[in-house]
Amino acid sequence: MSDLAAMRTQIETGTGFIAALDQSGGSTPKALGLYGVKESDYNGDEEMFAAMHAMRTRIIMADAFTSGSKVIGAILFERTMNSEIDGKPVADMLWNDRGVVPFLKIDKGLEAEADGVQMMKPMPGLEDLLATAKGKGVFGTKERSVINEANATGIANIVAQQFEVAKIVTDAGLVPMIEPEINIHSKTKSEAEALMKAEILKHLETLPAEGADVMLKLTIPNEANMYDALADHPRVLRVVALSGGYSTDDACARLSKNTKMIASFSRALTEGLNVAMSDAEFEAALGSNIGKIYDASA
Repeated sequence: MSDLAAMRTQIETGTGFIAALDQSGGSTPKALGLYGVKESDYNGDEEMFAAMHAMRTRIIMADAFTSGSKVIGAILFERTMNSEIDGKPVADMLWNDRGVVPFLKIDKGLEAEADGVQMMKPMPGLEDLLATAKGKGVFGTKERSVINEANATGIANIVAQQFEVAKIVTDAGLVPMIEPEINIHSKTKSEAEALMKAEILKHLETLPAEGADVMLKLTIPNEANMYDALADHPRVLRVVALSGGYSTDDACARLSKNTKMIASFSRALTEGLNVAMSDAEFEAALGSNIGKIYDASA
């Protein structure tokens, strides 16, 4: 079996979850702060990203990260993809040494809110980035936009944009992870979920029968198993859940009620980790988080 076929099988049928290690420029200081690295501990972007890479390396190389194959995939920031761990490119290290399928975050952040949503900013050079990612052994991509309220026009626009980007990704030979996040604090979250689901189903029906499979990364719905029809669609490899600001325990409790979703958590994965921890303390804390997320994804 080729690497690509093996990766696809692991993502489509594997028991476990996808780790989101893709904090970008805007969210990096907050992520580092939660890890115990203060802004006064680094000087400028290069030192900030170096501190972030050290944190990600510690997670990836932890025994808990791959013990029992509970982590089946990991989403990387572009800088991480272009970096190395122990002299090996990160995507290569993940798959060949750790048995974890690599994905790449490709969006460049969010536009200002309009019609209750935040569309993705333009992505100049996307085709070149995708070619680089494929050459480095990356399996798929992730692209995030945000829905803040149940506005039919805004939601139609945001889903359409996601599928436009997804076509560019599939044309490049990668699998897109479509992420129209719904704000967990939205007062119209349930209504937005219904509108988004209908739009996604409509676009899925337009995809060709071969070569255009997608994944979906969605906020955990208020109604359990609401997205089963999406998970069952023949063009959808997997539906994964984002933690969206819920605590690890809350996110896991909500996810466990959705039998056809697995986790793709970021902040919930790293909750409680601290730069000052001993290796044993770090392994125990990370292992506890991974265990909870794995159980909720089962």
